[in-house]
Amino acid sequence: MLTRKQLELLDFIKQRLDRDGVPPSFDEMKEALDLRSKSGIHRLITALEERGFIRRMAHRARALEILKLPEAMERPGFSPRVIDGDRPPLPRNALVIEPVHALEIPMMGRIAAGVPIEAIAHASHNVAVPGSMLSGKGQHYALEVKGDSMIEAGINDGDIVVIREQSTAENGDIVVALVEDAEATLKRFRRKGGMIALEAANPAYETRLFPDHMVKVQGRLVGLIRSY
Repeated sequence: MLTRKQLELLDFIKQRLDRDGVPPSFDEMKEALDLRSKSGIHRLITALEERGFIRRMAHRARALEILKLPEAMERPGFSPRVIDGDRPPLPRNALVIEPVHALEIPMMGRIAAGVPIEAIAHASHNVAVPGSMLSGKGQHYALEVKGDSMIEAGINDGDIVVIREQSTAENGDIVVALVEDAEATLKRFRRKGGMIALEAANPAYETRLFPDHMVKVQGRLVGLIRSY
């Protein structure tokens, strides 16, 4: 199967041979195919020659001979088929994969989804995440989940969570909560009067209640990355 540019070049060479009896020059081919350099024409001619469609005749300038044509070109009304980007056509029902814009954010260590672990302090390295995860304004960071207390919220041990840094939360948000300035945990946030409830998403773990001054929200979950 030929690419769009290969088909266009073969068709152009055939038209010029039919009209003038001689093939076009490299400059003419470059201009006709809107290529920036002759090297692109050289590559196309080489590809057509390797596939047996044309032959370069030695020791003769501008000497190209067409050996065969694709079956489609032999039918009346042929026009070169467009193959986007000079690539073969996609299989039937294939989904087009759109390019993903990725950004790097700091990996701040581990966060407990279970018994709280020590507070996160320093970035260890950066990780790349899809830009679509970075919702809204503000800084973002990543944490590796340790534990299974949020498993029914789809957050497993070893997952990477993407957190938007913020100090407030709405009821039901999954947040990074700093408890008594010493322990960090990933839980669902609920305010009940002057108390803060940090709810697990696993019936094996109890909801923990703290006076609101003992809990500081350090960020809200906005994305998740899973490795298999």
